[in-house]
Amino acid sequence: MTVVDIAANLEQVQETIAAACARVKRDPDEITLVAVSKTKPVEAILAALAAGVRHLGENRVEEAEPKIPVVNEQAAIKPVWHMIGYIQSRKAKLVTPLFDMVHSIDRLKIARKLSELMAEEKRILPVLIEVNISGEEAKSGFEAVNWKSDKSVKVALWRDMETLLNLPHLEIRGLMTMAPYYAAPEDTRPVFAGLAELRDTLQQEFAVALPELSMGMTNDYAVAVEEGATIVRVGRAVFGERP
Repeated sequence: MTVVDIAANLEQVQETIAAACARVKRDPDEITLVAVSKTKPVEAILAALAAGVRHLGENRVEEAEPKIPVVNEQAAIKPVWHMIGYIQSRKAKLVTPLFDMVHSIDRLKIARKLSELMAEEKRILPVLIEVNISGEEAKSGFEAVNWKSDKSVKVALWRDMETLLNLPHLEIRGLMTMAPYYAAPEDTRPVFAGLAELRDTLQQEFAVALPELSMGMTNDYAVAVEEGATIVRVGRAVFGERP
């Protein structure tokens, strides 16, 4: 796609975000748009940056590793890179030099590994905790389905959150979830509302600030914004359909 095509798509996405914000009396400036550039070549990513994209998301380390340095070198303004996909433990060491923020902390093992790597680099990594609040088996994340009604789920989740919050080289910025795909975007609303409620409860009970909610993709990001998303991860609506 050309810069003109991507710019037009980007404008439409921004208008959709603004309209969703207006419906619930939010400021569009509260929303970070992460343009998901997985499978897209460097040329398309540079076109997106030229059109005004500032945040980019990748979900496979092996794909991102050769692309990110090239984009950073050629971009007029270095983008903020978000890791949004599953991280294999053996590839964790590739994540910290490449990404500015990680959305997909889905288990204690990877959290501890990243904290250890950041300790070696004497840096702090901003991260989001991925939770599976829908119960969909195909989704990763700490189990949070029925956390209000199932005491065992809440106890386990709270125990893991305490561990995560005490890892010295990770800055826990909030929560992320992957909603099930529904033909009707409205069907995702309970998932997004549930994540917002979980975040609010964790903030209160742990006395911590968790400002970010990463939820919503091309199919349902307007609903996510209405339910409190601060970060939306949008690929097809910006870059067009993938092959």
